[in-house]
Amino acid sequence: MKVLLSILVVSLVFNLESFAQYAKWTDSELILNNGIVERNISLPSKDGKFITKTYRPLDGEFKYFTSNNIDFQFEFGGEVYSGDSNWKLVSIEESKDSLRGNGAVVALQSSDDKLQVSIKFLLYPDLPVIRKSLSVKNLGTKEAAFESVDVERFSVTGYLPTTFSWVYSDYGRRRSIGPYEGNMQDALLIVHNMDWEAGILIGNEATGVLKRTSVFWESPEITAGLTHKDARFPFRKWIEPGETFETPQVFTMVYNKQREPNNILNLTLPDFVRKHMGIRLSELDEKPTFVYNTWNPFKKDINEKLIMELADAAAAAGMKEFVIDDGWQNNYGDWGIDKTKFPNGLKPVFDYIKSLGMKPGLWISVGSAAPDSRVYHEHPEWFVRGMDGEFSNLHVEIDDSDIRSACFSTGWKEYIKDILLELTLDYGLEYLKLDFAVVSSAYVFNPEVSGCYAENHVHHKDHHESLYVNYERMWELFDELHAAKPDLFIDCTFEAMGGLQLIDFAMLKHSEGNWLSNFEGTEGEKTDMRVRNMAWWRSPAMPATTLVIGNPQMQDKGWEMHIQSIAGVLPIMLGDPRQLSPEDLKKYRGYADWLQDMEQKHSIMSFRQDLSGLGEPMEGHWDGFQRINTDTKSGGIVGVFRHGSADVRRRILVKYLSPEKLYQVNNLEGELIGKLTGQELERSGFEVELNRFYEGRLFEIVELN
Repeated sequence: MKVLLSILVVSLVFNLESFAQYAKWTDSELILNNGIVERNISLPSKDGKFITKTYRPLDGEFKYFTSNNIDFQFEFGGEVYSGDSNWKLVSIEESKDSLRGNGAVVALQSSDDKLQVSIKFLLYPDLPVIRKSLSVKNLGTKEAAFESVDVERFSVTGYLPTTFSWVYSDYGRRRSIGPYEGNMQDALLIVHNMDWEAGILIGNEATGVLKRTSVFWESPEITAGLTHKDARFPFRKWIEPGETFETPQVFTMVYNKQREPNNILNLTLPDFVRKHMGIRLSELDEKPTFVYNTWNPFKKDINEKLIMELADAAAAAGMKEFVIDDGWQNNYGDWGIDKTKFPNGLKPVFDYIKSLGMKPGLWISVGSAAPDSRVYHEHPEWFVRGMDGEFSNLHVEIDDSDIRSACFSTGWKEYIKDILLELTLDYGLEYLKLDFAVVSSAYVFNPEVSGCYAENHVHHKDHHESLYVNYERMWELFDELHAAKPDLFIDCTFEAMGGLQLIDFAMLKHSEGNWLSNFEGTEGEKTDMRVRNMAWWRSPAMPATTLVIGNPQMQDKGWEMHIQSIAGVLPIMLGDPRQLSPEDLKKYRGYADWLQDMEQKHSIMSFRQDLSGLGEPMEGHWDGFQRINTDTKSGGIVGVFRHGSADVRRRILVKYLSPEKLYQVNNLEGELIGKLTGQELERSGFEVELNRFYEGRLFEIVELN
């Protein structure tokens, strides 16, 4: 009876929170308040203006913003509109989403009657988050260009914020002073004033190369939204009469009482992203724990016999997923099976992989075709045109390249969807690695070699619009694949994203992972450093398991350091496992089984935090990570590394556990290192001794009942 009562109480509390209302309004004022933060907005009933008057944490002092924030700004039909323009209030309604977001949507009509803009705000329980988007409806009789969009626009108070604030850019990891204009890598940016112990985190959910966040750039303001019309990759959307377009969302977190923004970055932000953003990784009941990929060293030189031999060795090493990379196909574009390499097709190969207990995966270039492919000859109208009107290769600037780039604004999207669905459903694929440039390239430096200049492609009017539309139609493709196979893991590589090691929130909402890099080399510790550095750089802004960091090889000298390093992200290995001795294969399986056990016990693949006192991985230092389940506080894993440091010993501090509960620290072999409370782990920690200059160690932290 007590258990039933507890369940009913928990259910009642959850339901009450699910229907919590965080917005109140009159005809002159909108107040957004979830008990953590409050934003007060003056409505245009008197002076025609839509102005954020205050935005602050409810507890304590916060003095970043003025009382005259114009809230948003954009160009429509060549004219500038902002919260400071002349508006008529049309309506205010409650807004909500499926992930417990609640707030209000305010509809305004411009005094010239050319457009209506709806500003949607969402707040979430127990988090200092306000999420915002703009919807613009064309009320005129002609199409109009919508561009230079700032979804959020705040004015700061005087010279103190601009002079003494640090700007944490590049996923919140690179500290500088302003003025600063962000780029494609600024999905996450923090402005922090150490003296005030306060700041604002800005999350930009715009896609790929089209995001823009600025701090004190041309004025004492902070803005976030889409790239402006003078940018390297300008955003533009043509809106037809009667048509409405909604921008990507921007979310902000204002905070205080924080000497450094570490907690907001390591705890508050990941909580929001994991629970409320709607990322694909959170939808997976079973997350990958150890992936093998064939690309390196075999490249395209693969065949049925080799794949089956590699599958045997990978299974013996404990791999859980097996991905066949480039080289299985007859050409790019048609995506038929190369029968000289796979005379029996791919189905028996994938059936064999599954019989060994591994999930099968496959590589495909999602937006490319070879010049000799059937699809290129039958449907030339589906392919990208460059500035000169000729067919273009967006991926690399090589005149005699063997690929042509397809435009997603054409029938290509449905064509490639049918191919991907057939491969996925017929072969039972559970992992798709989708590669090569779609909008822009990580390897091309001329921004004019991007998008599509064709004038007859149905979904874009011009080059600038093609940038946004082609991203969005790729995301639609991914969503349709997931609708057909909900547990499919889509690895959208940085090449498909359009920038070197580029990953962002837009991608996270449509795909589960991102092949971020191709790190390799015979000197293992340098490869390991690059892996750990990239993991630190992109997380915790991006969930660690979305980070697919290649290319460490299984047979490399010092391979154990490879595994220890990639245990901080999505563990993936390449190489030739046939070269491993039976003893090494047994060690590999020990690591693989341990990682899977840690996932089952602590759900480590949903978490990662910085280790207190250890910073960016670099030569001559110690570094590390922790993957503690901050929801259950049951524990997790810790990785610790000595990278050329003169120090042989370090005390390792672990945060975000229950202070009063008792935990046990075990090494990989299950041997007891110590028993400490959560408070002791945070304040005094446990000692680690590493006697080699380049060495790593993994530990489990587990709650004692």
